[in-house]
Amino acid sequence: MNTSTMKPLMTSRSWRKHGMAALLLIAVTGGLAQATPKEAERSAHPFEPVAQVLTHPRCLNCHQADAPRQTDRGIRHAQGVVRGKDGHGAPGQSCAACHQAGNSANGLVPGAKHWHLAPASMSWQDRKAGEVCRQIKDPARNGNRRSAAQVIEHMSTDPLVLWAWQPGGGRSVPPLSHADFVAALRAWSDRGLPCPD
Repeated sequence: MNTSTMKPLMTSRSWRKHGMAALLLIAVTGGLAQATPKEAERSAHPFEPVAQVLTHPRCLNCHQADAPRQTDRGIRHAQGVVRGKDGHGAPGQSCAACHQAGNSANGLVPGAKHWHLAPASMSWQDRKAGEVCRQIKDPARNGNRRSAAQVIEHMSTDPLVLWAWQPGGGRSVPPLSHADFVAALRAWSDRGLPCPD
């Protein structure tokens, strides 16, 4: 038997055995090095879940500069309604002419107490998450709310905000429950109200 031909073969077999074990070890430890769900949650930007709600059509359709929008596609209001000088519609086309204190006509006509567009200073139309974040922290553009507690209070109790989770008429709701949204607001506040770029 020629040992010179056997040696490389043994080395090759040895490499396959030990090399495969090394690759398996790398694969296993690499998997363990990945972030756990809690670490991933902490590393995500704290405004992200808040932004997912604020940019959902139930919020965005009323946080417009010129006119309300409808449906999840954000189409202009079917009756040609515009903002008007105070966000309650133009003369002869006030929001309250159709929108009552609650959903009506089997939910087809949405409604909540004091139905109107958000103030023009609170328009989020065509804004990115970071811009919306900076806007809701700015008293000049958030309804004169000077603290995180006031912003959270507004998002926790305002009838128009709460309507987003009970919109009727088969409309979609924001991706978080209202309780989870408020918890996300508090978590963002606890982290110092940072805004994404």
